[in-house]
Amino acid sequence: MEPLELLYEPAGLPAFPLAQELAALYPGTLGFPADCVYANFVETIDGVVALPGIPRSNRVIADASDADLFVMALLRACADAVIVGSHTLLASPKNVWTAEAAFPPAAAELAELRRRLELPERPDVVVLSRRREIESAALGDRLHVRSDVVDAVAELRDRGCRRILCEGGPTLFGSVLEAGLVDELFLTVSPLFAGRGLPLVEGVELLPDRRIAASLAGVRRHGEHLFLRYALER
Repeated sequence: MEPLELLYEPAGLPAFPLAQELAALYPGTLGFPADCVYANFVETIDGVVALPGIPRSNRVIADASDADLFVMALLRACADAVIVGSHTLLASPKNVWTAEAAFPPAAAELAELRRRLELPERPDVVVLSRRREIESAALGDRLHVRSDVVDAVAELRDRGCRRILCEGGPTLFGSVLEAGLVDELFLTVSPLFAGRGLPLVEGVELLPDRRIAASLAGVRRHGEHLFLRYALER
């Protein structure tokens, strides 16, 4: 994979100790403050992040971008825990939500990053669902089912999980956004149009009554894909 091209990044962002191979592919810095909830999505030009009824539709939306998988892997490598919605889990029943699963060519470097950050080998996975009987043979005892996202994040904090990654779907993201829990958003913009599907935020009404905004914290490019980083305003 060719390196991403850094187009913009403000000074003073936290920086984790990336191995030389990872830093070469992801120029600039990557790091998070303590107790950070960050989300990662890929969307089409017309703002669609999921295609109901299409298995693994995020890969269709990403247009099979290796760079998108690499960024996903980097973000997972930094996380104590990953939060997903039940539909996301059921759409990818064999997904283990690990860095090396997203981008196997850099498995060794991603594992080393987790060691440098003093993280366990694999992150816990929290699934938001009212059905407590959800199971996943791929996740085993790493899987935790919870019904309320605010309580789930509070429980993770109590267990010492400082950096929490939200990988969707859009209804879950709408819930964490409305609750004021999101600190950062990583958004890959694919050069495709969907014409149908679910937008980034579902299930909540914001404008015009509630303003939630973000500042740009990074822009990278890989081919025709844009990789945007936003810091949500407090």
